[in-house]
Amino acid sequence: AILRDSYKMAYRDELTGLPQRRALNEQLLTLGQKFNIATLGIDHFKKFNDKYGHDVGDQALHMVARRLNKIRGSGKVYRYGGEEFAIVFAGKHLHDASYFLEEVRKSIQDYEMVIRQKQRTEAEISDHAERTRGSYRAATEKVSVTISIGVAERSRRTDTAEAVLKEADAALYKAKKSGRNQLQESKN
Repeated sequence: AILRDSYKMAYRDELTGLPQRRALNEQLLTLGQKFNIATLGIDHFKKFNDKYGHDVGDQALHMVARRLNKIRGSGKVYRYGGEEFAIVFAGKHLHDASYFLEEVRKSIQDYEMVIRQKQRTEAEISDHAERTRGSYRAATEKVSVTISIGVAERSRRTDTAEAVLKEADAALYKAKKSGRNQLQESKN
């Protein structure tokens, strides 16, 4: 039990349940000749956290993680750090990975999170049978978050996983500079 718990602490992100950076680093050592790596960041996450609070920020991170974890194309999702994630596509071409990444970007963009800031009254709490699913607190606002994505594939110029990851990061920053809520492919 101690070994299992230690493993989970070292390899799983507690908030999202996703494998974290240590697990990503281990996978990078095992990739073959054809792979892509995407890095993703939630747009304006600090402002979102400042406006709605860390609890709602955690909900946004959890929602994004759930949506990313449903990505098609056998992409393996990792919590990369803070509001950033990484997805590794082993054995895929760049255009295939980009297609699946664009699908998940749109899915996150279109999801409306309900912000529940007002606590329910005692009468609402006691009337549990009448309560609908998810109505712990009164809904006061709906918000959406967006993500920016950078993706790169292994090539002769970027022949190590670390180099591909660096190219994906550069493409992510280009997506953010170009207006956010978009995917940028590295042209390595």
